[in-house]
Amino acid sequence: MTTTEIHDGLPTWDLSDLYSSPESPELQRDLNALIGDVERFGLTYEGKVGALDPGAFTQAVEVYESIQEALGKIGSYAQLLRAGDLNDPATSKFAQDVGERLNAISSDLIFFTLEINRIDDALLSDLLQDEAGGKYRSWIENIRVYRPHELSDDLEKLFHEKAVTGADGWGRLFDETLAASRYQVGDEAFTLERTLNLLADSDRDKRKCAAAALTATFDEKAPLFALVTNVLAKDKEIEDRWRHFSLPASSRHLANLVEPEVVDALEDAVVAAFSRTSHRYYALKARWLGIEKLKHFDRNAPLPQSDDSLIPWESASDIVLGAYGRFSTELAQIGRQFFDGAWIDAEPRPGKSPGAFAHPTVPSAHPYLLLNYQGKVRDVMTLAHELGHGVHQVLAGPQGALMADTPLTLAETASVFGEQLVFRALLDAQTDPVRRMHMLAAKVEDMINTVVRQIAFYRFEKAVHEERRNGEITAARLGDIWLAVQSESLGPAFNLGGDYRNYWCYIPHFIHSPFYVYAYAFGDCLVNALYAVFQKAETGFQDRYLEMLRAGGTKRHKELLEPFGLDASDPAFWQQGLDLIAGFIDELERIEGQS
Repeated sequence: MTTTEIHDGLPTWDLSDLYSSPESPELQRDLNALIGDVERFGLTYEGKVGALDPGAFTQAVEVYESIQEALGKIGSYAQLLRAGDLNDPATSKFAQDVGERLNAISSDLIFFTLEINRIDDALLSDLLQDEAGGKYRSWIENIRVYRPHELSDDLEKLFHEKAVTGADGWGRLFDETLAASRYQVGDEAFTLERTLNLLADSDRDKRKCAAAALTATFDEKAPLFALVTNVLAKDKEIEDRWRHFSLPASSRHLANLVEPEVVDALEDAVVAAFSRTSHRYYALKARWLGIEKLKHFDRNAPLPQSDDSLIPWESASDIVLGAYGRFSTELAQIGRQFFDGAWIDAEPRPGKSPGAFAHPTVPSAHPYLLLNYQGKVRDVMTLAHELGHGVHQVLAGPQGALMADTPLTLAETASVFGEQLVFRALLDAQTDPVRRMHMLAAKVEDMINTVVRQIAFYRFEKAVHEERRNGEITAARLGDIWLAVQSESLGPAFNLGGDYRNYWCYIPHFIHSPFYVYAYAFGDCLVNALYAVFQKAETGFQDRYLEMLRAGGTKRHKELLEPFGLDASDPAFWQQGLDLIAGFIDELERIEGQS
């Protein structure tokens, strides 16, 4: 089966569950209704929140939640429509116009959470004694953590309104530049996704050619992307300074509801394990490939004699849903809705947003998944990952618009657990020892990419944001920092030359979600520990797991992990996940020794 055949018949999503088109009368109706609802909300509650009785306070929160739901529905539609074609001027204009209108509308809501945070603790506790209001306790507690970092109402509105011409605008420039870029591979000009896909080709010459194409374009775009990076890092430094955040990552830790020392312990554990995880594995891989020193384009190369046959979409769907179903019938039933309801866009096409994501939209609708399916095992695992996010979002939906969203550190749990389910199902079904070894090696690479690579990304971001506080950083210096952290994490098996120095350019998390990346490592190590509990549990694990997902953003990591006997604040916790990776490498070394 060829790549072209794989692309034929891939699903595209149907966004009509949100709105039928940008010209939809329902969309205009909802926008107009929002303007009136927000105006009435301000007239009713602004300056009066602290004087409300428990019943009136609960009613105010309920109205606020319904407004947030309406804002989220419109905003989600615009974002998803744009992700489908970043290069269409009409779609980009629509998304920008909608974003600006929603920003203006929502700026008149900012007073509400600010006034809640000015209520005395004792009085607020009394307000939450109301039975109906008590369900919002976790949301209130989550916004209260921002009290030391909040500014005056006017300054908060200024930061909010300038986002569309500030960080959001620079993010749009990054997205559209990347989507419009082409990479000359031989006689063809490829999109980013197709070129990156070639880095996993079995033919080293093809990988080298694709890497040269990436290098040429990244080198050309590096000055522009360095400008974007510098502006956004400075913008963040200014806001952090006004809000009294001590470190560049502090605001992300607060948003993730995770203690800085927990993230520090994770980082320290992963860095300390470089030598027994990534360094050791890539030394093995170099021997298997017969290459003295690996180049960056060998990192994702398949092993010799690997099965490089492509997997049709229907087979990928069956593999993922089958693995989900063997774990939990309910999990598979929810997952099936994404395929039956046209909630997935899997077709790679020019202009489409690269990579993959799951967008939760709003509880009254449903999530959508974006993939760029190329038919490789790695793409099947990406489907398992994003479907895990989607199922999690469906399960958490009943918590409502204010409490369904999960902190990033826990949002990666269901996605990585979904990958683990699919991997274990495929491994258990494989009887051929060579293919089993290749599957094990592929899983080790995925785990290294999720844990080691993402912590390296985190260290890159920390270094960039710290250095930016002392002045602008040149593209050449960004390349130096990138090569340093990548060399540290990948180890002595690699010879990373100057042709790799600008590969920081295409990582969207650096632009859109600073310091997001450690959540992947957090989720992978957490899932490894969870899976170990699952393997030892006699009964009841599935019920506890689904309850954890249903909690959405109503509980912190300590509360969610307690039923499983796990504690992420214990430094030894992270060793469980890292030991699993090291154990897989031990097995690969034993297999090598026997061959």
